[in-house]
Amino acid sequence: MAKVTALETIDLRFPTSRDLSGSDAMNPDPDYSAAYLTLRTDDPALTGHGFVFTIGRGNDVQCAAIQALAPEVVGRDVDAIVSDLGAFSASLVNDSQFRWLGPEKGIMHMAIGAVVNAAWDLAGQRAGLPVWELLASMTPQQLVDCVDFRYLTDVLTPEQALAILEEGQFGKAERIARLKTPGGGIPAYTTTPGWLGYPTEKVLRLAREAVEEGYSQIKLKVGSDLDDDRSRLRAAREAVGPDVRIAIDANQKWDVDEAISWVKALAEFDLAWIEEPTSPDDILGHAAIRRGLDGIPVATGEHAQNRVIFKQLLQAEAIDVMQIDAARVGGVNENLANLLLAKKFGIPVCPHAGGVGLCELVQHLSFFDAAVIGLDVPERRIEFVNHLHEHFHDPARAERGVYLAPQQPGFSAAIKDETFAEYQFPDGSYWQSEAARA
Repeated sequence: MAKVTALETIDLRFPTSRDLSGSDAMNPDPDYSAAYLTLRTDDPALTGHGFVFTIGRGNDVQCAAIQALAPEVVGRDVDAIVSDLGAFSASLVNDSQFRWLGPEKGIMHMAIGAVVNAAWDLAGQRAGLPVWELLASMTPQQLVDCVDFRYLTDVLTPEQALAILEEGQFGKAERIARLKTPGGGIPAYTTTPGWLGYPTEKVLRLAREAVEEGYSQIKLKVGSDLDDDRSRLRAAREAVGPDVRIAIDANQKWDVDEAISWVKALAEFDLAWIEEPTSPDDILGHAAIRRGLDGIPVATGEHAQNRVIFKQLLQAEAIDVMQIDAARVGGVNENLANLLLAKKFGIPVCPHAGGVGLCELVQHLSFFDAAVIGLDVPERRIEFVNHLHEHFHDPARAERGVYLAPQQPGFSAAIKDETFAEYQFPDGSYWQSEAARA
């Protein structure tokens, strides 16, 4: 039987700050990065891949947090891991000494999430299925057994979750077949035109191209200058016409009252939602903003650090759209809890996927959600950003504004060797080149 023989980490960084891709009001010069891990086994054909998305400095710290988990993982039996992924996740989340560093938040929790995601990658490969189909093939009880219901039972009990998942078995095969057909995937929206550092001319060109490519929603970053926001939104609305949805994203820039007044000043442009208007930890602040905006939807979640934050956002009626992130919380298991919470409250899940590898991972969660959980929840969309996919063996694909279902076994997380050779920090060929020093 195969055993895990090594947990290896790589500090991988891309120089996106050079063209300001990824720039927003809070992060003006990001270098999209991945604290990347590989679980090696004594079967050379079987490796698991996972990562935490960061934006440059500190990626080495995140790598160190992942590496600290190696003694808890190396030597484990692969069959034991993949046959009970709930127990595997719990063994890391509930480690009494690691738990003191959270609990269940911050870089240690994200490190655990990366390892858990790598284990799901192993499980998908072992089963010969993409992770979304592996999840869809599991029984309702198996899925419930993956979820930690601690701190949730005042809102969602295991029995209620089981009922949701049992309901999702009816018509499941037909939904899966439809999701796998050309054009039958999940609608995408694109942030490619929206980075705050882009000149207006580039924003408008990319917005028009997005519409031509079939996207029915784009997203623009806002929050640094109100007059500039108004000018860009006016130009963007004229460029895409009245029927294309435009969402805006402040990336946590504002205080509560400022968020309300700023967004109201942009309301004339028919906003699909305002994303991350204030601190991701401020549940009551989000609720106040939602009440103050008179029907403009509020979206958040990419920086929500665990399922408890999502529970409270839903309890407080603070959001209209839940935006899970595949690399922020404790991996697939905790995001199963988040998907079930969203279903309980009838809130659509439109995942965050703006960073390197995030489209690749989170599409699996959305396709599973569409197949089994969020059946009657409206307006499910996945963010798509058209960069850095070329570094993945199984890149996320969107055609005519629709995500295509992943087909290869695993979690779509494996990165090409040539990418490591070029972008490993600080010794990769790019970071040693004159271009990096210019």
